[in-house]
Amino acid sequence: MSGMHGGGGGRRGRVSGADVVAQRAENAEAPHIPNLLRRIAGLFAPHRAALTVTVVLVLISAALSVVPPLLVQRAFDEGLFPPGGTPNVQRLAVLVGVMIAIYLGSQLLGVWQTWLTATVGNSVMGALRVRLFTHLQAMELSFFTRTKTGVIQSRLQNDVGGVASVLTNTVSSLLGNAVTVIAALVAMLLLSWQLAIVAIILMPLLVFAQRRVGQVRARIASKTQESLSDMTAITQETLSVSGILLSKSFTRQQTEIGRYADENANQVKLQISQQMSGQWFFAMVSIFLSSIPAIVYLVAGLLMGSGTTAITAGTIVAFTTVQSRLLFPLLGLMRVALDLQTSTALFARIFQYLDLRPAIRDAPDAVPVPASGDAVGRVAFDGVTFAYPDAGADSRPTLDQVSFTIQPGQFAAFVGPSGAGKTTVSYLIPRFYEASAGRVLFSGVDVRGLAQRSLVSQIGIVSQETYLFHATIAENLRYAKPEATDAELEAAARSASIHDTIASFPDGYDTLVGERGYRLSGGEKQRIAIARVLLKDPEVLILDEATSALDAISERVVQAALDTASRGRTTIAIAHRLSTIVSADVIFVVDAGRIVESGTHTELLAADGIYARLYTEQVTSPASVSPSPTSPSPTPTTPTAPIELTRLESLTKNPR
Repeated sequence: MSGMHGGGGGRRGRVSGADVVAQRAENAEAPHIPNLLRRIAGLFAPHRAALTVTVVLVLISAALSVVPPLLVQRAFDEGLFPPGGTPNVQRLAVLVGVMIAIYLGSQLLGVWQTWLTATVGNSVMGALRVRLFTHLQAMELSFFTRTKTGVIQSRLQNDVGGVASVLTNTVSSLLGNAVTVIAALVAMLLLSWQLAIVAIILMPLLVFAQRRVGQVRARIASKTQESLSDMTAITQETLSVSGILLSKSFTRQQTEIGRYADENANQVKLQISQQMSGQWFFAMVSIFLSSIPAIVYLVAGLLMGSGTTAITAGTIVAFTTVQSRLLFPLLGLMRVALDLQTSTALFARIFQYLDLRPAIRDAPDAVPVPASGDAVGRVAFDGVTFAYPDAGADSRPTLDQVSFTIQPGQFAAFVGPSGAGKTTVSYLIPRFYEASAGRVLFSGVDVRGLAQRSLVSQIGIVSQETYLFHATIAENLRYAKPEATDAELEAAARSASIHDTIASFPDGYDTLVGERGYRLSGGEKQRIAIARVLLKDPEVLILDEATSALDAISERVVQAALDTASRGRTTIAIAHRLSTIVSADVIFVVDAGRIVESGTHTELLAADGIYARLYTEQVTSPASVSPSPTSPSPTPTTPTAPIELTRLESLTKNPR
């Protein structure tokens, strides 16, 4: 997937606060998309009427902008200082009324134009953002494992966000500035071609000075943005829950304060430099803007003194008024090429993602998972070989000719050394990855022939790293079944041995769990995850080292909840602690991508192979403190052990 490293870099639409050279370099890195302009036009096709009206409004507004200076000439020459010497108040009133009407009309047209461009631009942006988000939801798991989250977020936020400015800024700026410059030049020539030549000669000097100062400001602004990004990164790192825990546990708060203070001092210095460069910029522009009219006055005086041309006071006032309105449209036109290039680069990066085709898609004749039959809930691998997409050509496959069958209702476990391929098995069953060779069968059907939505709906997964949203417990549970009633939530929570704990919280099921569930203990989070899966009520349950990160007490409670959850359904456990799977119906030992042993716990111990060695190492290791669910539990010190465990967790890990 070449080109995935680009992500917008935080720039949006028109170049603002970014060095022009850097912006051009970024634009050059944009991917090449065939028929890009036609595809961009297709995005705006539903808004043809609004776009047509917008273009007409832009042209009218730009043309009207140079009419008032011409009326100023008439106001001076025909109203204030007519040939007779006495002001013509009636004529002056008419001209002033027309000027006010034009100003009012221009502003009304401007408001209408802004509403149209904002509506169209943001509508296209919103539709494109949803379209891109929807497309990303369909991408396979491997896409997200090899693409940085920040790059994806940049496409959604920065690149798509810049699309709105394409219409509101770039297109309207191009049309409006072009018409304004042409109309202003025509008006200047009509007023006085001699003075027009003087202004045209001096104008490039002003443009050159503005660009030089603007480049200095852009470089400072770019450094300022980088410094702000660094400050934001420090804030996110140190003020997140994990960052605070880390700094407090190592007593590094002062170090983090020092880092932030140093970057803040740099930010203050850059802000001062930016503001001072702005002062110099406005000072130079002011000098030039004041100098050009002064020079025009001088030339006009020389021409009037020589008697070679008839220049009136009204002509001079009108001319300088038109000339003063020429600068910024001219500067805008000089930037239009870069603006258009930036706009197309934004679209190219967006279309690059939209053109990605998910590696795993439903077949045209895909069918739902069978709802009945002897094979419902059966999971089988038939000569499955698998290598991850980013694996080297010479590396061995993660799974190599793996075959097994798990009958409906069986409790099967996969054990083996780290990196043996155990978790990969759990990825292939719901078709998060596609087998390189062989077949993965679910309920008797090859998963490639099943509709993905139907397949995944029949599988529940409880992993080691439980993910909870920053929401209430009820909202986290209803993620599995949005229409679930309160009674169904309670039933699932009771089956997961977490209801009593939830009920002990002041807000009960309305308790906010915090970011990633940090307000709950590990055991509480895991049992909520189990309750969420139970609410889904899947045919097959996959437990991917669901208790390996827990302490012995929490593990015992969670293991009891898992035992309840696995009843009556096919259960596949990926286990590191062998004490949790000794009661499994069948245990598959995976080593170097192959199943090297299989059988019950007793059979594998008798075989004295890899499993026996791993089990012996864990049993004899001092770190092995996890009790077996089949062995007698320690005598409780209180009448009821589960009540004591719940009370202990509530006292120590309740939401703070």
